[in-house]
Amino acid sequence: MDVIFDLGGVLLTWDPPAMLSSVFEDPHERARVLDRLFGDPDWIELDRGTLPVAKAIERAAQRTGISADRLRTLFDVMPSWLVPVPAAIELVRALRAAGNRLFVLSNMQRATLAHIETAYDFLALFDGRVFSCEVGECKPEPAIYRRLLDTFALDPSATVFIDDHQANLDAAAAFGIATIRFETVEGCRAELEALGCV
Repeated sequence: MDVIFDLGGVLLTWDPPAMLSSVFEDPHERARVLDRLFGDPDWIELDRGTLPVAKAIERAAQRTGISADRLRTLFDVMPSWLVPVPAAIELVRALRAAGNRLFVLSNMQRATLAHIETAYDFLALFDGRVFSCEVGECKPEPAIYRRLLDTFALDPSATVFIDDHQANLDAAAAFGIATIRFETVEGCRAELEALGCV
C-alpha cells in the first residue's frame, strides 16, 4: 500500500492557540491574529510560496492593528512549534518496516520546511514528498493531489491519505484515494491495521 501523510497536526504538533499565547498576552489580540492572519487568504499564499513573509507581515499589521515587529516575533517562533510526535513517527517506521511506500503531502511555508529539514531527520523515512511551497499548489486544490499521484505513479485504489482536515480528505477521496481523518495516533493505527498496512 502507498500511505500519504500530512505533517502539521498529524506527524508534527500544530497548536496555533498555544503558540499565540506564547507571543501575545492579550486574548483579544490572539483572537485577531487567529482570525485575520491564520484565517486570511494570505495564509494560503504563504503556504503556496507566492507571498513573501515581509509582505504578509505588513498586510497582517494593517488588518490586525498589531505592530509588524510583534507579528515578526510570531513568525520567528512559528517553526519551532512544529515538533515531531514520537508515537506518530514510530507509526511511520512500522509502516515502512511492513513494506508500504510512504509519502508526504503538506501545506507548508518555506521557513517552516527549512527548519524541519535542518532540525529533524524523519523526512528520510519517506519515498517522496510534495510541499505546497515547492510546487505553488495547496490542499485541497485538486492540482496538488494530481501532482503527487503523477509524480510518483501512485494508484489511487492502492493508496491511503491521512490528514486532520476533512476538506483535504474529501479532495483526496475525489481521486479514489482511501482516507483517514487523523485524531489520535492510536485511532490512525487501528484504521491502518484494518486496511492491512500494519
